[in-house]
Amino acid sequence: MTIPGSGYLMDNEASCLPCTPEEEKRIIEELTKEAESKLKEGNLYYVISNRWFMDWQRYSGQDTGDCPMDEHPSGSQLSNGFRSKKADRPGQIDNTLLVKSGSDGKVNDLELVRPLEEGRDYVLIAQEVWKKLHDWYKGGPALPRRLISQGVLHKNFTVEVYLLCLYLIDSRDNSQSVIRISRKASVRELYDRVCSFHKLEQKKVHIWDYFNKRKHSLLAISNNTLEEMNLQMDQHMLLEVQHSGFLSSGFGMDSTGNELALVPIEPSRSPVTIAGGPTLSNGNSTGFGSSLLQGNNLSSVLMDVDDVYGPLSTVTKGDRGGLAGLQNLGNTCFMNSAIQCLVHTPPLVDYFLQDYIEEINMQNPLGMHGELAVAFGDLLRRLWSSGRTPITPRAFKGKLARFAPQFSGYNQHDSQELLAFLLDGLHEDLNRVKHKPYLETKDANGHPDEEVANECWEYHKARNDSIIVDICQGQYKSTLVCPVCSKVSVTFDPFMYLSLLLPSSVTRSMTITVFYGDGSALPMPFTVTLLKHGCYKDLTQALSNACCLKSDESILLAEVYDHRIYRYLEKPSDPLSMIKDDEYIVAYRLPKNHNELTRLEIVHRSKGKATSDMINSGDWRLFGTPLVTFLGEGPQTGTDVQITIHKVLAPLQRKSYFSLTHTHANKDNGTAPGIDVDQSNSYNMELEKTSNGGLSYQLSLTDEKGLSYNPLGNDSLIGTVESIRVVLDWSDREHDMYDTSFLEDLPEVYKSGFTVKKTRQEAISLFSCLEAFLKEEPLGPDDMWYCPTCKEHRQASKKLDLWRLPEVLVVHLKRFSYSRYLKNKLDTLVNFPIHNLDLSKYVKSKGAGPQSHAYELYAISNHYGGLGGGHYSAYAKLIDEDRWYHFDDSHVSPVTEDEIRTSAAYVLFYRRLEPKLGAEGSSKFHLQATEVDAKSMHNST
Repeated sequence: MTIPGSGYLMDNEASCLPCTPEEEKRIIEELTKEAESKLKEGNLYYVISNRWFMDWQRYSGQDTGDCPMDEHPSGSQLSNGFRSKKADRPGQIDNTLLVKSGSDGKVNDLELVRPLEEGRDYVLIAQEVWKKLHDWYKGGPALPRRLISQGVLHKNFTVEVYLLCLYLIDSRDNSQSVIRISRKASVRELYDRVCSFHKLEQKKVHIWDYFNKRKHSLLAISNNTLEEMNLQMDQHMLLEVQHSGFLSSGFGMDSTGNELALVPIEPSRSPVTIAGGPTLSNGNSTGFGSSLLQGNNLSSVLMDVDDVYGPLSTVTKGDRGGLAGLQNLGNTCFMNSAIQCLVHTPPLVDYFLQDYIEEINMQNPLGMHGELAVAFGDLLRRLWSSGRTPITPRAFKGKLARFAPQFSGYNQHDSQELLAFLLDGLHEDLNRVKHKPYLETKDANGHPDEEVANECWEYHKARNDSIIVDICQGQYKSTLVCPVCSKVSVTFDPFMYLSLLLPSSVTRSMTITVFYGDGSALPMPFTVTLLKHGCYKDLTQALSNACCLKSDESILLAEVYDHRIYRYLEKPSDPLSMIKDDEYIVAYRLPKNHNELTRLEIVHRSKGKATSDMINSGDWRLFGTPLVTFLGEGPQTGTDVQITIHKVLAPLQRKSYFSLTHTHANKDNGTAPGIDVDQSNSYNMELEKTSNGGLSYQLSLTDEKGLSYNPLGNDSLIGTVESIRVVLDWSDREHDMYDTSFLEDLPEVYKSGFTVKKTRQEAISLFSCLEAFLKEEPLGPDDMWYCPTCKEHRQASKKLDLWRLPEVLVVHLKRFSYSRYLKNKLDTLVNFPIHNLDLSKYVKSKGAGPQSHAYELYAISNHYGGLGGGHYSAYAKLIDEDRWYHFDDSHVSPVTEDEIRTSAAYVLFYRRLEPKLGAEGSSKFHLQATEVDAKSMHNST
């Protein structure tokens, strides 16, 4: 008989498939290419589970992008004596994990879980691709989203995965409903759909921007988009109707999933989801003060009525200025962290609190017509004038969406990338050069470095002259040497910040739980240390040594996901980078000849909350870790499966249960109570009862996806198959017999805390990072240099030196590393100076004069957590108070200087310390400042 869930298709079954894997791949590639050639706003794309899509890619023979595809001549690989097969054809498309579920376990009008990350949780496929895959595989649910155009200066297409979610409060009865609508929809569309839903006449309706449940502005019916009106995800809107009597009578939802959805919700439901902590209602709004700039294009679409500061006026610092937090608008902690660092940069504070209208450059084609500078200046003025009242940076975020669409939407972004954009954008908006002259950069060609450097700096200043250049830009000396003709090329280039690589550890710790397939011992987690760029074979060998694997045993690795085995790690050459830190990997100790036997995979179910999929039907739910063992040789029966499961579960037996069993057994055998009986005897009694058909587990055969479910009787015959999967239903009896904690307490491969502890052994010096940055090294193969002497592209050696240092030095610690096969974050503690970063020995210019090369730290952008999320905050020093504060979105609290040096430090901000007058005073300053950090730097330098 054919066993359901055996994980393979018979020849006659395969012939029923719509087409071969190779044909599926070809068809999908052609449809994708056609869709990419016809990109236009409004095209439909579909969100699809990345796990399912990767299964399909493997099935169709594609490189999934997470590992090298090393082909074996025979089309298979040997792994611990087991020959792996080509990937099975995936089951139905399953997007259920992407969709938010309600309290009843059912999906809630196809609202996506937040946050999801593209490439990790989901992928986007064109409409025709979805139709074809759905024809072949069925499943769902369908999650269509539209292509929208983003940006003003640089247009780009993006799929609007998350629709704008608005909470509409009806002032007549204070009822509340949720609206999901494109942020590119017009205000007119919003009115039309709200009126249609509530059966209202449009002329009798007013809709207010009700952010933080406070009236900000009445939305006038227009073609302006909701994005232009600065409406934010999860904010409130207020519906006012002139006369009562027009009541809502139904609920609507567009079938495309990309238009308006109005759904009644409970009034008590929290309307705002904030990544960085609770929201504080502050009653403040934003505006650019554009009415002060008559006749120009600085006017904002939305003018709030509160706290408007224009660039014409001079603003003085308010009481306790600089201590205002920034409200999180939904994953905007990256923006808040970057802004707090910039608004606590003393020269920028002085500049933007004064009248800077004359320096706004509205004609610069590389700028944003002055709008970014005015928006930033307005926000800085409010932060320094509002005391401790948190500010809502809605208007500023709106400008980011217009001019930097890469930061639009509601996902987490990178604070350093935002800082780079802001510094460059502010420079172009405030560039004093209205008409840039054309100047050709020349090579040194043997001229003195001082002469060439000064000339290059003057050329640069002739085209770029702003407050940002004045305080934030320095100059490199770049030396290239041809490896063939030894031609030396020296250039001097400006820089805005230093991006320093962190020396990463070459090893990686991994925790894997080992299960005994023969039931001889309890599962045990083992932590092994491996080379980061190793492969599965290395992991298998390390585990074999750690758990003292016997000569007649082998190890089978598997990833556990959602209480099922998601994949077996059977290819020894696959890189360890395929295993992510947050995954759950287990190892099964099995006989060496297990490839000759029938693999038995045991999945556990117990009574619990109902869910939508078949394997979780009724009141049952999956739990724990699947167990893998093997049946004996030759044909097997359901009873053989029962005996095998008894054996593999034996280590989990509770002593209390079997002591009671022993007592009853003693009575039955005439043995006096208190005389202990060997536990194995009791175990054998259980087996005997099972074999006699009395006491047995409730077992069902299932397939890999849980789409089939057939009871397995003791007399059922199991033919010669490679594998079977059974579901074990745990009743109260099994829970009494066995301790399931050993199945449920499964550790992640590597667990990183939210705040990484400072570890002296891991600490590296900031100076070592800088020296690695300035070290001579060959250019990469993609960065070949054209040698003017050889007339050929050469892989030259490159050496960087610091030549001219800025007043404000920004240092970016490159904690995130990306490659084709690996994305990683380094939580290494960098021991950086706070009071005296002395760079004198790294500056090669001899004509710096009296300028100091010593710096003091005044701000830090921090990142906590891992890739694809995490949280940003900032430390900043109020110079006038000589005191540090922690800016965590809306929350601001004092911190001590000892607390600011952590492994979360991501971007460091230093300001130049000017030497004291006189040689003696300067010398004293240097000694005093150096002593402050001498002790803390001693162990890491």
